[in-house]
Amino acid sequence: MNDPSRLRDRYLRDPLPVRLGGLAANLARVRSFSDNPAHGEAVAQLLDESAWFIEWAAVDAPVETRVLLLACQREIVRWRRSWNEVWASTGRRAEIVERSGIWSEQLLAVSGLLRATTQGPVTN
Repeated sequence: MNDPSRLRDRYLRDPLPVRLGGLAANLARVRSFSDNPAHGEAVAQLLDESAWFIEWAAVDAPVETRVLLLACQREIVRWRRSWNEVWASTGRRAEIVERSGIWSEQLLAVSGLLRATTQGPVTN
């Protein structure tokens, strides 16, 4: 997205659990797209968007969730800093697949959205 401020306004309309779920979905897309070397630009854009989501969600998140968010953001920044080299390496792409999948699952768990499916809707 070319205008992060519009994306930010839309993202912040949702309660924190939904925002964390959206971030988890983004990271799941990163995981699935990273299997194909031709998807480098799409993955880079998803990572950039995920870093923004982290920044915007961390402010409202509990401390434990912030720790997870910031660890994720640090790794994304490291990858993006040397993106061409990272993406060209099969091993580094495998790292992206593994880490983004783990983060996606962890964020979905801390969002509470999984509990909401059995206990009713999540409110914030």
